[in-house]
Amino acid sequence: MAYENPENVLILETTKGRVVIRLRPDLAPNHVARIKELARENFYDGVVFHRVIDGFMAQTGDPTGTGAGGSDKPDLKAEFTAEPHKRGTVSAARTAAPNSANSQFFICFDEAPWLNKQYSVFGEVIEGMENVDKIKKGEPVRDPDSITTMRVATDIGAE
Repeated sequence: MAYENPENVLILETTKGRVVIRLRPDLAPNHVARIKELARENFYDGVVFHRVIDGFMAQTGDPTGTGAGGSDKPDLKAEFTAEPHKRGTVSAARTAAPNSANSQFFICFDEAPWLNKQYSVFGEVIEGMENVDKIKKGEPVRDPDSITTMRVATDIGAE
């Protein structure tokens, strides 16, 4: 499959199928740089979707699978914008502290306007949203689905 700007496309192979995310460095350049850096380190390979709320979102990016972990890199400063949280939006997960995003992120199943201007939107699902919909729900999830691999499109020749 050819992508307009493969350097800003993530390809996730999950236990439910492929999910393709277009990254938005125009909205959150530091978050995009971090997620690509971690993807290139194979950080997300095997990481589960630990928090999945029907009608809301699927969250991943914690190597411990608990929702309390992250990478060994420093936390990121918030990059809040007016970009709305809608179906397919990919946004950085964080604690109550605005500048605490690290490696975790979530994909919205539906509109979530209460998150607007509160979380850093850095991408959107452009293929495979039907596979996101199939991810097992729960908080925490029993026998969770996972990211098998997550790569930047240019790195796997998906240009």
